[in-house]
Parts: sequence; structure tokens; C-alpha cells
Amino acid sequence: MTSPTALADRSAVLRCENLHRHLGASEARAHVLRGVSFAARRGEVCAIVGPSGCGKSTLLYQLGLLDRPDGGEIWLDGAALGGADDEARTAARGRHLGFVFQFHYLLLEFSALENVMLPMRKLGRLTPAAMEARARELLAAVGLADKAARPAAHLSGGEQQRVAVARALANEPAVILADEPTGNLDAANSEAVFALLCRLAREHRQAVVMVTHNPELAARCDVTRPMRDGRFV
Repeated sequence: MTSPTALADRSAVLRCENLHRHLGASEARAHVLRGVSFAARRGEVCAIVGPSGCGKSTLLYQLGLLDRPDGGEIWLDGAALGGADDEARTAARGRHLGFVFQFHYLLLEFSALENVMLPMRKLGRLTPAAMEARARELLAAVGLADKAARPAAHLSGGEQQRVAVARALANEPAVILADEPTGNLDAANSEAVFALLCRLAREHRQAVVMVTHNPELAARCDVTRPMRDGRFV
């Protein structure tokens, strides 16, 4: 079922309405998301900001179909997926979403090229030659063409995070979800990764949703959505 408001906002490739999520059990049970509604639009960079524990990362995991809401609905590319089965949610993640986390989660014994090719292998849409060509193109786009064969363990922290950005782009996702993508980087590398995400949004009409504690980066995004106590304020 597609929401009438989702149909009305055709630029919103990803949206949620009235999301609720509880975490914990018994006396420790917390109402982490309290009726959150949100839309991510193509070509737009949105920053979600707020104090630790306000629900930012929980919302990002909901939008990324990595966790299920206790109430409300999520639409991705027009399809309602909040309560969909695991197979449908996994397929939608592979086709439409790219993830960049604070910790890059690369396979350190694999080369930069192999790490970028992994999502493409899982999706199985391209030939091996086409996967390699695209991975090399993406590494060139993040300034790492000359380090494609280098094991991830032998790259600097900034280089590893740029490989993670390239990996997130492997399947040409409509939405890039970034959870503190510059949190472990120095100022120069933070700027490089942020500029890259902004350029991708503009050039490829991708929606970028970024959770950040960095007020300077947030102020440079197209949209800033502050959260507090499980709600947008």
C-alpha cells in the first residue's frame, strides 16, 4: 500500500510516517522513536543532528531497513517496506540503498578493489569484468585509482573511509545513508568525504541522509533536521 502523501511528493525516494521504536525490556524499555516522519529527496543532502541518545542512529537503521519499527510505515521507491518480509527488505536494500558508517567495516585482508566489488557480487547484476570496471571507476572518483590493489589494512584511515564511500555507491543506490561518516577523520579527510557526498548528490541525483555531530558540516547541508527525545524539533 502506498501513502497518498508519498504519491504527492514524487521527489521523496525514501520516506517514513509516524515511526515508533522501543528498545530494551521491562523497566529498561525506552521509547526511542516517538512518531517520526521524514522524507529524503533526490539531489538533496540532509543532516540529522541532536544529542547522543536522541534517536538519530535508530532512525537511520529504520530508514535503512536494518531494523523494524513498532509502528508507522517506511516507503522506498514507492513500495511500503516497514512490515515487508526479510526477502523483500533485503532486495530493496541491495537495489536502492548505500551505507557509510563511522567505522568503515572493510574486509582488511581484501584489496580496495575487492571491497568495492562485494556489493555488486551480492546483487549479481553485472558480469565480473563489468564489476571490476565499475569498481575501478568508483575508486578513481574518490581519488584512489592508484591504490586499487592495495589491501585495505595498508590504507590510511581517510583512505579506508573513501573506499567505504565507493563501496556504498557500487550498486548505484538512490539513497546514501551515512552514520557519522567523518567521525573518525581529521579535518582534511572530513572535508574530502563530505564534499564527495555532496557532489554525488548533485551529479547523480542521489539522496544523502547523514547523521552527524559536526555543526559546521550540518550547516552546509541542504536540509538540517534536529532531533530531541525521539522526535524532530
